[in-house]
Amino acid sequence: MKKLKEIIDIMEDFAPLNLKEDFDNVGLMVGDKESEVKRVLLALDCTLDVIEEAKEKKVDLIITHHPLLFKKPSSITTDTLTGKKIIELIKNNINLYSSHTNLDSAKEGLNETIVNILGYNSEELIEINKNARNSNEGLGRIIRLEEAISLDEFVDNVKKKLNISNVKLVKASDKVKNIAVINGSGSSFLDIAYRRGADCVITGDTTYHYASDYKEMGVSIIDTGHFHSEWIVFLEVINKIKDKLEDVEILVSENSEDPYTYA
Repeated sequence: MKKLKEIIDIMEDFAPLNLKEDFDNVGLMVGDKESEVKRVLLALDCTLDVIEEAKEKKVDLIITHHPLLFKKPSSITTDTLTGKKIIELIKNNINLYSSHTNLDSAKEGLNETIVNILGYNSEELIEINKNARNSNEGLGRIIRLEEAISLDEFVDNVKKKLNISNVKLVKASDKVKNIAVINGSGSSFLDIAYRRGADCVITGDTTYHYASDYKEMGVSIIDTGHFHSEWIVFLEVINKIKDKLEDVEILVSENSEDPYTYA
């Protein structure tokens, strides 16, 4: 058992709040820092199904990657989905903490870890964080291979390592050599990656016009989907600080799932 404030200290020592992007909202979303925590549930998003699971499993704290609150609500009522979630959390004494773009940027955070999961190492960041504690904190990574490899072979490796069966593929050429990796929604970094010489980008949530334009510009895109670019990566990152959370039970949500299915 730990006090919530102790868990927050551990999370923020690993991924300080000032590493977040300006648009983001991270940290304690709902809760009491003085409350005791025996059981923690990990989820990518705080959905109503995840809250129900937390209630059933008598969880004291949910840690998510995506924040429940991006901006201040004008009211908290059951008329809105967000209001329903907040009220349900408070009624059941469940704390909610979110570590998002700060956890992406942190050393050994999501951006570095997804590269490692894919079987590579890279210290070349797409964008160094303005509050970085070292040269390895920021968003995105670029993998530079010594020799070009088959794009199809590389796609198969991505699917295997991220445990997914489908990707959206924009095939600009048959080979890849310089690969940009941006977990989550990485469209805003495509131009920087292109200017850095990337001929392939792995990310999620790309749209038609980005796909069309960058294919013409010679950049292949492997869109794994937002969920699959982050879920197993998030779990791997939290696993790195598990030894500091030895006094609490860590559970992985069975209801944290991709909202998309392929029909």
